[in-house]
Amino acid sequence: MSASPGAIHPTALVDPAADLHPSVQVGAYSLIGPHVRIGEGTQIGPHCVVDGHTRIGAHNRFFQFTSIGAIPQDKKYGGEPTRLEIGDGNTIREFVTINTGTAQDAGVTRVGNDNWIMAYVHIAHDCQLGSHLILANAVQLAGHVHLDDWVFLGGLTGVHQFVHVGAHAMAAFQARLTQDVPPFVTVNGNPAAAQSINAEGLRRRGFSSERIALVKQMYRLLYRKGLTLHDSRAEIETLRGTVGGADADIGLMQDFLTAATRGIVR
Repeated sequence: MSASPGAIHPTALVDPAADLHPSVQVGAYSLIGPHVRIGEGTQIGPHCVVDGHTRIGAHNRFFQFTSIGAIPQDKKYGGEPTRLEIGDGNTIREFVTINTGTAQDAGVTRVGNDNWIMAYVHIAHDCQLGSHLILANAVQLAGHVHLDDWVFLGGLTGVHQFVHVGAHAMAAFQARLTQDVPPFVTVNGNPAAAQSINAEGLRRRGFSSERIALVKQMYRLLYRKGLTLHDSRAEIETLRGTVGGADADIGLMQDFLTAATRGIVR
């Protein structure tokens, strides 16, 4: 389906094979490639390039000078038709770069919904991003990084390839993440070390004081009691059923620790 007259600036170059909802807006001098599909209400600013096998959902806003769907920066890439999938309601600011996946992984880079991605952020091949994230200016994600929902990464944070950051976690300005960051944990430093829990973020998301206290207890068991990871997990498991609505938080932590492959930030 082609966009309606007037939605595309006359200087923009939109391949006839691209699939744009009639409400899509494309700014001056932007380029849309043939394998791109863009959903309702999305705005592509001026001087943007959207290429590759890229699917973009509804009501996203891409500011000027973004590069979306370019091939991965991976020497092993051999021209395979790998993909990029972006959800709904994302804000993607100036000079953001998001690459497609590689055949060595799932073959797709994914960005969820309602994310706030600030200027100069790089999202490399095969990254899997959840929803409601905030990536501050110049955050750099290497290949195969996983960010769960509600993660906040401070400006100039760098994330090593294959690192997994759990839901509700936060990294301070200029943090260097080379190991997995468990859910709810705030980290800081180069290399990053655990500092506390993201209590303010949890309050803003409606966590009760009792649930926050339980999250703090899990944090103490992981980081303040001198326990091994195995023993920490065993102690965390005993907290089930003690706070209404908090068993899901315990399950989130336990599932993350089970799946962690790079070791956790300490």
